[in-house]
Amino acid sequence: MYDPLVIAQIQRKFHLLSPEMDERRRRQWAAAEAKELGWGGVSLVAHATGLSRPTISAGMRELERPIAQRTVEGTRVRRPGGGRPTAAKSDPGLMAALESLLDPVTRGDPESPLRWTCKSTRRLAEELSRQNHGVGPRTVATLLHEAGYSLQANRKTREGVAHPDRNAQFEYINASVGRALARGQPAISVDTKKKELVGDFKNGGREWHPQGEPEEVRVHDFLDKTLGKAIPYGVYDMVNDQGWVSVGIDHDTAQFATHSIRRWWQEMGRERFPRATELLITADGGGSNGHRTRLWKVSLQALADDLGLMLSVSHFPPGTSKWNKIEHRLFSFITQNWRGKPLVSHQAIINLIAATTTKSGLIVKAVLDTNHYPLEIKVSDTELAALCLERHEFHGDWNYTIAPRIKKSRSQKL
Repeated sequence: MYDPLVIAQIQRKFHLLSPEMDERRRRQWAAAEAKELGWGGVSLVAHATGLSRPTISAGMRELERPIAQRTVEGTRVRRPGGGRPTAAKSDPGLMAALESLLDPVTRGDPESPLRWTCKSTRRLAEELSRQNHGVGPRTVATLLHEAGYSLQANRKTREGVAHPDRNAQFEYINASVGRALARGQPAISVDTKKKELVGDFKNGGREWHPQGEPEEVRVHDFLDKTLGKAIPYGVYDMVNDQGWVSVGIDHDTAQFATHSIRRWWQEMGRERFPRATELLITADGGGSNGHRTRLWKVSLQALADDLGLMLSVSHFPPGTSKWNKIEHRLFSFITQNWRGKPLVSHQAIINLIAATTTKSGLIVKAVLDTNHYPLEIKVSDTELAALCLERHEFHGDWNYTIAPRIKKSRSQKL
């Protein structure tokens, strides 16, 4: 029978020292106590501390080694290969099963239960357990990190099949803009920004507020029929680093797009380019200003007649809208400026857009366009043939010029 006083003494020392010792120091201390007690010391220390007899015996063997060898080993808690084997080693098929769940189409079963669910570590662990690979979520996370996996969001990189003349069109647009700027003629980039719901809806991004007092917004993003939506159509002046945004409330049509360009010219462009005789417009290949949209060309003809300017248009190839200057010179900064702010009214949207600035000196003006723009206006072949439209030799569908039918004098334009 063990001496209760000795057991109590060992327990007190163990509880005091244990928090300061790692696994190696703990077994060596226990071994030193057992050796000091003599015969039966291993069993007594094991009973007092809860350490196993093999652990204490291993500590005694370590103490019997030369001091020099123990000093070298002092940097290791366990000997090489010691400790519980990893899940991947004890279950050779575990990693293959895990990878088949992560990529069920190419490596596993296309009808995997996780094909249409979020692949969280909890779900992965549950599915692996159903396949007789008993692991928990933390083990799954460790295996994923060791295999080079990490949590990643989707990235927009695929642009579809590239048009064979894609690069040639980029070069053509670049050369056209260069020639226009060299002649002192305006060159603009146009596009429609993402439509926005008007009201106290959640807007992406974060803004400083007192801790625990975020701005409260609606739970559901259902259209408020009273406030409606906002349709920002932008015009970016590539010469002067200036932007114009017409915020429509009706429909994004070709007439809305050309009216926005007209407003830009009247409010900003005419003053900046008093001697202009032509205007170069770079635009996406689709949408309200798409190269296949007949109403776009008819509306441009009306614009050319009204302004007395030659309108040259170059469209970006399909799937390359992100290269349009307005996207990263104007729209991206507008999005940054109103991040985390609910767009509670049309006037709030106008103010947020107009307050957008950059270190390079960007100036933005914005107005509300309350006009009605009907949908499904048909343009006949006769109307199209009556346009003063000249297609360029290179990709006449993407590059063309519309001349005014009645040329205005400079005094009329001013």
